[in-house]
Amino acid sequence: MDNFWLKQAFDRLGEPQGRSLSTHVTADVTVVGGGYLGLWTAIRVKERSPSLKVVVVERDLCGSGASSRNGGFVTSYWAKYLSLHKLCGTDEATRIAKSSAEAVLEISAFCRENAIDAEFRADGWLWTATSAAQIGCWNILINELAKHNVRPFEILDNEEVARLGGTDRNLAGVFEPDAATVQPAMLALGLRTHAQKLGVVIYEHSPMIGLERTRTPKVITRKGSVSSKKVVLAMNAWGAQFPFLRRKVAIVSSDMIATTARPDKLNEIGFVKGVAICDSRMFLNYYRNTPDGRVIFGKSLGHFAFAGQVADHYEGPSPRAGEVEESFLKLYPMLDGMDIESSWTGPIDRSVDGLPFFGRLDNHPDVFYGIGFSGQGVGPTVLGGKILASLALDEVNEWSECGLIRDDVDKFPIEPFRYVGSIVVREALRRKEWLEDHARRPDYFTLAIANLAPVGYVPSRRN
Repeated sequence: MDNFWLKQAFDRLGEPQGRSLSTHVTADVTVVGGGYLGLWTAIRVKERSPSLKVVVVERDLCGSGASSRNGGFVTSYWAKYLSLHKLCGTDEATRIAKSSAEAVLEISAFCRENAIDAEFRADGWLWTATSAAQIGCWNILINELAKHNVRPFEILDNEEVARLGGTDRNLAGVFEPDAATVQPAMLALGLRTHAQKLGVVIYEHSPMIGLERTRTPKVITRKGSVSSKKVVLAMNAWGAQFPFLRRKVAIVSSDMIATTARPDKLNEIGFVKGVAICDSRMFLNYYRNTPDGRVIFGKSLGHFAFAGQVADHYEGPSPRAGEVEESFLKLYPMLDGMDIESSWTGPIDRSVDGLPFFGRLDNHPDVFYGIGFSGQGVGPTVLGGKILASLALDEVNEWSECGLIRDDVDKFPIEPFRYVGSIVVREALRRKEWLEDHARRPDYFTLAIANLAPVGYVPSRRN
């Protein structure tokens, strides 16, 4: 198995024994997708209405998609407050951001109460600059938050930034204490187990091959089908197969490596706390250590899927592992002796504004979706589960009327212009960041093209 986190989880827990869908069944709510979003949704529905029959249909094993291929960062939406504010105003933006910070605590409580050893470490998030051009890029955000008397970030001096990250290659940074890291596959399998304890019926190795959007929607798999009153599509990047969603997300790769366990090496440089770290690039470097002394290092490299076709382009070892390792060694040259044990890749469903969006598929009253988490889903899927459960249960509350439920989502260009344009923008970004790394000012043309990129972590005046 190429999935590092999932293999590690199976070594500890044993591979879960599931069943596939081989006949026609009925349900009250069918959830398509057994990752974080789908499982949180199923759990919330079952908690609120225990008598309902809830079915989860998963193409592989629960958690085998993006939910077990990420870096395990559990962060809030305070870093995306400017995008939230533009979308839904001060009050709703603040409520969503506060709720996303509370979701970090919810995951901690969930793991503790259900004896799930997901290696939850509440050691915060360090947001850094690795070039002079990146220093202070967070000031626009921090100043706006201060206007509303909200101060989730601490500005650190350079010495503290170097100490927390174990390297002086981080030139500056701010710190969000209310963030954490987890072993993502252990969390996903814990959600799976808890959902089953609540009575959720899970069918794995049962990819959806069709969706009949009739009065009673019907999910069709290779060997069976489910008819239900409500259908929730929680498919991450795989949701781009629907024309209704295809132009609203761009599917792009994120690639990761894991070193061998060398706690002695990490102790030498003081990189021992479970802090989540990322820099301020569009081609983001994000990394953390693990309790057994590994470094998990990821990079967004921009391998795009034409027309949202995920297929098998994001399976197996990363074909870009060498480039990820090169970035790792630039930040940690003193760890050159740590071998790379594993690499992997996965798809990210990136929206134009970097925020997820929810709604009804093709305006069908009983088919709902959530998509566009843009590489930040571990914590926010807790909110997503509340939103989708409220919609599926026809509830009227703060989540069924959440500002992330929207029809007017910005779209990417049609193909082949999106694919070609993505490559042009990617190369402009590469050139811009290379020039900035070498203390050179990017030319106007490079900047103009690079500024066409969708919103990332780094705030901009476009927000």
